[in-house]
Amino acid sequence: MKIVQAKLASIKGIRPHEWAVRFLFGGATCVLAGLIANRWGPAVGGLFLAFPAIFPAGASLVEAHERMHKARAGLDGTQRGRVVAGVDAAGATLGCIGLAAFALVCWFCLPHLNVAVAFAIASAAWLTIALAAWLLRKSRLFRSRKRIPQARSAPFSHSS
Repeated sequence: MKIVQAKLASIKGIRPHEWAVRFLFGGATCVLAGLIANRWGPAVGGLFLAFPAIFPAGASLVEAHERMHKARAGLDGTQRGRVVAGVDAAGATLGCIGLAAFALVCWFCLPHLNVAVAFAIASAAWLTIALAAWLLRKSRLFRSRKRIPQARSAPFSHSS
């Protein structure tokens, strides 16, 4: 089983234009959520604010980094880049499940509790649900069976 870890040293490899792309995606998403909130109200705008703003930029940058890494070794990294971006997307999905739990707990607790207490409970809910989703995903229940590729038959040749 893999252990979740953070590699802070990888931050050094991020170029300034990549930071700018992430900033622009995040900012554009927030502006869009604000415009939606002005038009249809804060409840609808809040739904769009919860969109993982930097995910699209992050996924494309992860894929590009992986392709470049493989290209330096003289290999085509297209497939590997897609796989790595897919793994990143799966992790973001699990985090969003936890984020939904955070939002629900805030929604229920904020009218009745101190903000700090509600935030602490919601953060614990996020961590618990995201970790549970990750563990469930890693369990045998959701492991995909290895598919055995079927042998392809030779193409038919039609002679006249």
